[in-house]
Amino acid sequence: MDHKNTDNTEEELSFKEKHSFLLFISISIILSCFIVVVSMAMYNSSGAAQLDLSRPGYKSVRSQASTNSGDFQNYSSSGSIDKKTIEEFKIIYDKQAQKVKSVDAFGGDPLNPDTLGIGATGE
Repeated sequence: MDHKNTDNTEEELSFKEKHSFLLFISISIILSCFIVVVSMAMYNSSGAAQLDLSRPGYKSVRSQASTNSGDFQNYSSSGSIDKKTIEEFKIIYDKQAQKVKSVDAFGGDPLNPDTLGIGATGE
């Protein structure tokens, strides 16, 4: 008798209870696709797509982009890590940190590209 009782409870489970994991995965995929579509629409409508020089269509004009950033010294993202490279990084970091600390955050326009030192002229 107990065997029949367990069969009835299995039959009484709803579709949602039987396939809850499959529903979860399906809803997650649909939601992520929707978010990607919305973000790509925002990317194109905001004009950021036209500024993205990493796109293959802009390979010919990539060399015309200004890479002059004043006296900013770029730090290599590859190589060995030893005391010398750590000291070199600290020197570069401290130099940039001093520039940031010297900006008056409560005056004028603290987010002005010239104030931040990232202006088009690199001054």
